[in-house]
Amino acid sequence: MYKIIILNGPNLNLLGERERNQYGSFSLNDIEKKCNDFATKNKIKLSLFQSNMEGELVTQIQNSRNNQDGLIINAGGYTHTSVAIHDALKILKIPIIELHISNIYNREDFRHKSLISKVAKGVICGFGINGYIMSLEAIKKYLNNEN
Repeated sequence: MYKIIILNGPNLNLLGERERNQYGSFSLNDIEKKCNDFATKNKIKLSLFQSNMEGELVTQIQNSRNNQDGLIINAGGYTHTSVAIHDALKILKIPIIELHISNIYNREDFRHKSLISKVAKGVICGFGINGYIMSLEAIKKYLNNEN
């Protein structure tokens, strides 16, 4: 049984309320339910964590180095600004997938730069909340050496 953690950064706790044209009407709880259903069906032990605070995300990343097989991160706005999150991810020896609900390359110029991409195995963006399941499928296949 693989252990995978999904980290969600700032403002993702307000999904369903904010910028529905970008993010849709699903809440973070809706996404977590879909992910937990997928995990149960695929024998994955899933941990989910959301924080608006950079340091809490860094701590979760650091803790993942010894107790997770893979990490999926939607760092929100920290994607473009956080050297601390980049540096924490760089320490990991487990596969990392960078995830975005919207296509960051169809948005403001400042969103085109990611400090996470260079340390991630891959990036999934622009597929809405389906990106979460796509990320879980991708990391599972990678861990099964099906890539």
